[in-house]
Amino acid sequence: MSRVAWVNDTIDKLETARTLTHNDNFLVRWMTGVVYAQLPDRFDKTGAAFADLQWCADNIDKAPHSGWQREIFYQLAVLYEKNDDHERAREHLQASGYDGFDKPITLTTPYAVNAEKGHTFYPKRLTEVVPGKVFNLSGFEFTEYNFIVSKDGKELIAIDAGTRPDSAQAAYEFLRSRVPDLPPLTTVFVTHAHWDHVGGHRYFRQLGTPVRFYARDNFRKELDVISKGSQAFPYFYFFGTDFKAEFITDFRSDVVVDRRTEAIVGGTRFELIPVPGGETVDGMFIHVPEHDVLFVGDFIMPYIGAPFFEEGNLPGLFDAVDTVVSLNPRHLLHGHEPLTRIFNSPTLLARLKTSLQWLHRETMRDIWKWSDRAAIHHRNLVPPSVYQNPEVQLPFLIMRENVINRLYDQNIGYWQPDQQGMDALSQKEFGSLLTDYLDLSEQDLADAIEKMVESGDHELASRTTAWALARYPSDRKLQALEENAFLKLMEKYQEFNPFKFIIYSESIRHETPQLQRFQPDEGG
Repeated sequence: MSRVAWVNDTIDKLETARTLTHNDNFLVRWMTGVVYAQLPDRFDKTGAAFADLQWCADNIDKAPHSGWQREIFYQLAVLYEKNDDHERAREHLQASGYDGFDKPITLTTPYAVNAEKGHTFYPKRLTEVVPGKVFNLSGFEFTEYNFIVSKDGKELIAIDAGTRPDSAQAAYEFLRSRVPDLPPLTTVFVTHAHWDHVGGHRYFRQLGTPVRFYARDNFRKELDVISKGSQAFPYFYFFGTDFKAEFITDFRSDVVVDRRTEAIVGGTRFELIPVPGGETVDGMFIHVPEHDVLFVGDFIMPYIGAPFFEEGNLPGLFDAVDTVVSLNPRHLLHGHEPLTRIFNSPTLLARLKTSLQWLHRETMRDIWKWSDRAAIHHRNLVPPSVYQNPEVQLPFLIMRENVINRLYDQNIGYWQPDQQGMDALSQKEFGSLLTDYLDLSEQDLADAIEKMVESGDHELASRTTAWALARYPSDRKLQALEENAFLKLMEKYQEFNPFKFIIYSESIRHETPQLQRFQPDEGG
């Protein structure tokens, strides 16, 4: 209230934006509604907030994606509670996923994180990609579930087997509850042998009808890499504490594919196409010409391989893009909802490939000059082609940091140009720099970290807090600042890097609820 003039200036800007966009732009009305919902009564904007937020709820198809509903529902709940309409407030709060009016950050993402069940990219949803024939299920766990009804109607085919038996069961039973006359499951095609694509195989094996699994002939090579690492996997918020390493170690394939192969299941022709790279060495596309659908797994996972393991192949990704472009499918379905939404067409992938090839050359040039990794990132590399292709901008920015990191990791030894890796300094030793050599007190450190957070230097704040807590582990203010820094990092990266979102969440044991109310089942 000491900056009323600033608030009025903000209102003027929002109203000007509303006028310039003819009151029909989702982002403008979303921002206006969210801001007005939080203003004190003296500004007399409660009615306008209701109108804008309800318009956004009714026009969610104009949003960047449906995750923007979360804040709409939450702010409507706040307004109803303020007006003593407790029933509607409770209804909208439940829709947002939250159970109280004390959420610390603003989220537009549909992501949810739960320690027991892990991460989901989307609320629960069944989509008929091809009505009556190709079904996609989101929101049951970390990965997607896809099913195809055979041409003769007598067999059901799955693409991948999920992360855990219980989540595979939940998705499968949900599908059958919505489409009760489906034939029995007989076949599973595996796009690659990562945890989240084979971990639910036990459930499909015990359904009663014999189920045949198809995978690349080298799937064991990939399975060996992640099986060894899974024994010491430090992050539980990805797949949940319910995930067990043995879910993947006993996976086997009934049919192995070592070349481009045709498989006929119930009269439907499937083209099984090995691809050389992207995320794993055992990638395989599943093409269904009858429905003009291509299942591509995670070949363009932005991290170019899981960031916890030595894998990934950027030139192989470029070759795989060429395969997608040559097939030119109408429906391009990835292993995770954001990938399908963002990397959504062969045309986009072809243009993105040009930008990534430019980034590859520039990054390798800097590596050969012995630039350190941070210096490469700080160059803010953007290829000229991106400006001519606006649809490529977001996909490129999502991939840029990860491509640089992967190339740097694969081409530099563990002694790096800035001497990282040459020493073995601990968090506690960096803490001693702050306290023993710079003579900073707990209050000095807290004040400095607070300034970092306020200035937007959230990574620096989180790192400095770790050093400070190594020296003062029981300091309540430092603990609160650490939580705040990680919350702001979650907020910062929510649309760009779900892996960071997950790890930051786990660092402070912060769970994000799943949206409970969503759009009706969507047709293709």
